[in-house]
Amino acid sequence: MYQRKTTVINRTGIHARPASVFVNEAKKFQSNITICNLSLNEQNNTANAKSIIKVLTLALSQGSEVEVSAEGVDEKEAVDALIELIDSGFGET
Repeated sequence: MYQRKTTVINRTGIHARPASVFVNEAKKFQSNITICNLSLNEQNNTANAKSIIKVLTLALSQGSEVEVSAEGVDEKEAVDALIELIDSGFGET
């Protein structure tokens, strides 16, 4: 398993458009990938990164600390690509 943390920088958070970009990127990899909103103090703060509905339920707003984890043959590449995408602000910043 490989995992990394980052912070959402988008002013409007990860809403429908960036969530769609994120999920489409995640689907390019074979590994099982999860995203966790570490800023939520709830038990249901982790979602399948390949499901747009699940990602949207995490309510990832600006400043939310997230952790992307993957397990599988391309886990490092998957996590690094998704963290880079979040850090880029999805072209919205």
